[in-house]
Parts: sequence; structure tokens; C-alpha cells
Amino acid sequence: MREFLRLGSIVLFLVLAAACTTKPERQYKIDQDVEPQGEFDVSRVRLVQPKWEPLSRQGNQKNYTVLGKRYEVMANDVSYEDVGYASWYGLKFHDELTSNGERYDMYSFSAAHKSLPLPSYVKVTNLENGRELVVRVNDRGPFHSDRIIDLSYAAAIKLGYKDQGTAKVRLERLFVPQPSAEQADNSQRPVEKTSVNLPPKEILAPYVQIAAFSSYDLAESIRLRAESYVQDVPVFLAKVEVDSGLLYRVRIGPFVTDSDAQELVNVLVNAKIGSPQVITRSTAAPER
Repeated sequence: MREFLRLGSIVLFLVLAAACTTKPERQYKIDQDVEPQGEFDVSRVRLVQPKWEPLSRQGNQKNYTVLGKRYEVMANDVSYEDVGYASWYGLKFHDELTSNGERYDMYSFSAAHKSLPLPSYVKVTNLENGRELVVRVNDRGPFHSDRIIDLSYAAAIKLGYKDQGTAKVRLERLFVPQPSAEQADNSQRPVEKTSVNLPPKEILAPYVQIAAFSSYDLAESIRLRAESYVQDVPVFLAKVEVDSGLLYRVRIGPFVTDSDAQELVNVLVNAKIGSPQVITRSTAAPER
């Protein structure tokens, strides 16, 4: 009997020790997560615009293990596309630290992925309704074999699958080139004028035009109002000369996709700012 009790104590000790040393990052059980109380207007969430960022100090080890399974983190220059199921996470993890050391904000367009470098930018397409959204990946998960990405609460609403919990999606990683050392150095120097003007490369992109005014002050006031609804996208005045004088067009862009631009149009319409519409212009000369 004494030996039996001793053996039982040893087994209990080993179980408790294992429980203390094994700490998975997340369990990601959507049935245990909840959405916040009250109304939430997702149209007021700022759209994500991809930009070059250095890898975060946390969350980018070559491999890691969660719940006994080993995961490999992709190299930063690897392209990535995939089709599978997306889930979402909300209030349960809101304001908790993400895998790269940031605070999880369920009201932003962010995501968790098992193997993409942190941070990364991904265009997510809901294959069940055609909606698209660019998200910033700053966390790890979901640790379920049947899901390829975990989106924030706001992103799930935007893509139209919050109530059903999961949706079949297509993922495409977006890249933004790192500024060269010469470009970074030149950005610190005064611009030197030259007598030779080479034609810029013609790249067409979607912009949002809010309105056009003959009054600079009125155009600038609208620009400042619109700026509060935009993140990481230029809001500018395009000055053009017409028969009656100067005209100031309030524009925002360029955007990555037409759907991104249209999403902002919807936001501005709800805010009753001008008469916004999507236009296509050259990034070399968007003032035309």
C-alpha cells in the first residue's frame, strides 16, 4: 500500500510538472470566445495599407512547438497563396499580447497565422461572398488543422462571416519592397533639381476623389476632415488649371485594390464628406 501511494505521488508530481512547463500560446476555441456587447460600426475602422516593415524581434524564430506540434516559420522573401478556412477571435484575447509583442486589437484589421513572418500583409478573399480585405498578420494561430488563418473580430465582420464563425477563404501575401540604402539616404537630403526629366513609369492604381473646389480653403478643410478616416494612405489636393482658373481636387490614394478604395468611399458617404468616387490614375501623375 505504501509503495502504491508513493507511486501515485510520483505520477501526480510528474503530471503537475508537465502542466507547468507546457504552455501553449493559445487554445483558439471559437466556441469559448465571445464578441463585445453593444453596437460596433466596422465602416469606421481604418483600412490597412501594406508598407515595408522590419521583422519583429518576437515571434519569428525558425520553428516553434504548440500542443506537441512543430511549426516552421517561412523565410521573409517567400511568396504565399493558400485556400482554406478562416476563423476569428475576439473579446477573449482583446488587449492581450500578440506573438510579436503588440497588443491584440479586435477592432483593427489584423490576423494570426501559423507560419508567415511577423508582421506580414495578406489579402483575404471570402470565397463564399466575394468580399476582399487586406489584413496585417501580427500573431500566431489558429492551432487547428482545418483552419489556415484567424482574423480579428472586425475583419470577420468586414468579410461577412462573423455570425457563422468560419468561412472558406483565399489568402495572398502582399509584398512591399524595402527602401534601398540609397533611397533612405536621399530621403534625408535636399532634393536637387536637374535639367533632365525622364518620363515616369506608368502604373495605374485606384484613388478616391472626394470633391473638387475652386476655393483652396474649402478644399483643405475637406481634406483635413477626410484625413481622420484614413490610415497610411496619402490625402492630398491635386491642383489643376481650368478655363475658369484653378481647381483643387481632394484625393486619397493610391490603394492596393479597387475594393479597398470602394470601402473608403462607403465610409465617407456615411460620414457625409463630399461626393466620393473611385477613379483610376497613374501613380506617377495622379493629379490628372
